[in-house]
Amino acid sequence: MSSEFNELLPVAQDDRAQLWIIGTRDQVIFTMNELYVRRVATDRVQFTPIIPAPFAAGKYMTVLVR
Repeated sequence: MSSEFNELLPVAQDDRAQLWIIGTRDQVIFTMNELYVRRVATDRVQFTPIIPAPFAAGKYMTVLVR
């Protein structure tokens, strides 16, 4: 994944895309950091708080709204 990913998202100007990140707590944090480093997310506050995934026992989730 790279910064070109942003341009490839087929989203209209007034619509918002969502990236759901689901996994163990460590996986979610690692992926959030990777998306920030690769400039997919310009700030970590773009992610929702990490919460237990309601549909996967023992997994956590966050959402990046773009």
